[in-house]
Amino acid sequence: MLELLWWQWALGALCAFLVGVAKSGVPGLGMVAVPLMILAVGDARASIAWLLPLLVLADLMALMFWRRHADVKLLLRLAPWVVVGLVAGGFALSLDERAMRPLIAGIILVMLAIYMVRRFRPDLLSGHMRPEPYGIAGGFSTTVANAAGPVMNIYLLSMKLTKEQFMGNTVWFFAIINLMKVPVYTYHDLFSWRSLAFDAMLAPAVLVGAFAGRWLFTHIPQPVFEAFVIATTVLSTLLLFR
Repeated sequence: MLELLWWQWALGALCAFLVGVAKSGVPGLGMVAVPLMILAVGDARASIAWLLPLLVLADLMALMFWRRHADVKLLLRLAPWVVVGLVAGGFALSLDERAMRPLIAGIILVMLAIYMVRRFRPDLLSGHMRPEPYGIAGGFSTTVANAAGPVMNIYLLSMKLTKEQFMGNTVWFFAIINLMKVPVYTYHDLFSWRSLAFDAMLAPAVLVGAFAGRWLFTHIPQPVFEAFVIATTVLSTLLLFR
């Protein structure tokens, strides 16, 4: 047995459900799962590997719904910079994770401020959104804390996509990047039989969440969708300071 208490299983199941919902229809909500998984596992560094298989499963489910809505050119512009962030994040895994999370949160808040200025006072900033800082920040933050969601939400919102296009690009981005993290976490010995058994038992919650997220998506108007993404981005970023 895994020798976990009932409340740890409950938190884990909630995390799995939220990840499924977020990946298939309500982006941003999944970031709430990051601090919840830390509480369930009791170790911030180890929790990223306990959460990753659930994220990969949810990615595969989301691809069933949104795989045809991605903009390949948009993703390719980000790709080389994401790799740079992944490499940097791989080295940073040996550092104190508690110091990394506030750094990531600070970066996200700066990017969010830039997005809000561009949205409501475009006269103050000129030029196009550059993919370099978002790609590097996304690759770095997802590697050290599974926290690239807010970064990518801000970048994709700035592209003025439909909610279907937003989901398609988000799904493909994270499906690829989460698979790329598997060898990195393996190298750092973050996976264990306990974490994999835990994830296997929580897989049904991910599946239920995925279908719930798809249903919610069809009932959310575009303006409400964008407002919710912004709100959950702010909330999840603030949780990183914990």
